[in-house]
Amino acid sequence: MQRSFVARNSNYLGLLVANTILGSAMPMLIILGGLAGLMLAPSTALATLPASLQTLAGLLSAGPFSLMMSKRGRKAGFVAGVACAVLGAMIGARALFVDSFPLICLAHLTLGAALACFQYFRFAAAETVSAEWQPVAISLMLTSGLVAAFVGPQLFIATKDALAPIPLAGAYAALAALSIVGLGPLALTRLPVPTHGAAQSLRERLSSLSVLKHRSVRLAVGMGAVSQGIMVFLMVPTPLAMIGCGFDEDMAGDVIRWHVVAMFAPSFFTGFLVRKFGVHQIALIGLALLIMSSITALSGQTSAHFYGSLVLLGIGWNFGFIGATTMLASAVSEDKKGVVQGANETVIALVSTVCAFAAGAIIAGFGWAVLAVVSLGLLAVALAVSLKEIRLARRL
Repeated sequence: MQRSFVARNSNYLGLLVANTILGSAMPMLIILGGLAGLMLAPSTALATLPASLQTLAGLLSAGPFSLMMSKRGRKAGFVAGVACAVLGAMIGARALFVDSFPLICLAHLTLGAALACFQYFRFAAAETVSAEWQPVAISLMLTSGLVAAFVGPQLFIATKDALAPIPLAGAYAALAALSIVGLGPLALTRLPVPTHGAAQSLRERLSSLSVLKHRSVRLAVGMGAVSQGIMVFLMVPTPLAMIGCGFDEDMAGDVIRWHVVAMFAPSFFTGFLVRKFGVHQIALIGLALLIMSSITALSGQTSAHFYGSLVLLGIGWNFGFIGATTMLASAVSEDKKGVVQGANETVIALVSTVCAFAAGAIIAGFGWAVLAVVSLGLLAVALAVSLKEIRLARRL
């Protein structure tokens, strides 16, 4: 028993290290998508297309990656994700050498698929431990985002001119190398393999989606989508709002930096809070913190208001997202998790995409205060629905 426990925890450690390495690509891609697009786009109107295609790739590939993992195992899926990352990074470097905008778009489409694949690390973490330790495993897995928030930008700065005189090409090369390094700890893990028999037909997969009608699953998907969607809704336009209020780019960047810290730093203890107080309570606290973030954003536009709102936004996302992931991990049986987790990630990606575009339109047309009011209204509805669903679930 003791030997088995050590082995399972060593597998978790391997996943944690692999996710930390591979996750460092995300902040690099946030930077590269905009800069490379601006450099190669035929017009400034198309400069954000690579980043948009990266988001679209996540929407399109989340389901297929989940189905692949349910059939061939998590490790095979993550290896495929690494292959997408390496290929996308190589295409990105090539695009800069030949000055090709279509190639840079293809690169970020491929890299977006890799990022979608890496989102499944949190579900894989839950599968390496016993049920009672799942919230802790999921929570600690997200601490890798805190490391990535600091490592990714520094790696970009150190490598962006490595292939001079071609700017940024070195950063894409570093992304490819980083992805290959991430295979090391992943290769040392022994992850559970699918045990639910033969591959499911399309009809069987579609029938598995009927589990989404279950209250516990519906609640988990909804809270995860709301937490992620509101976080994107308020975070994306924050730099534009701050510059519009007269703050400089450095302060806007610092606000985003502390927001990212607030997103991931609580992960060191969120899982333990879930074990102590229950997953529903922590998820509801997450929604309450998101409401406080919106109220803070609405109450003023000083630097203190922006810092306070974005820090509350990060902590609220952490509690809500970890709570929702824990709910989903425990609510779905082994034979249905591939389809349901894929549907969950697709819904989250869809909501995030809609919120990102909507936030840009609202901030441009109506301003920061209206954005905060819309956020507050959406959260009030989400909180009321969540309380009703939880109350009904406890009666069953």
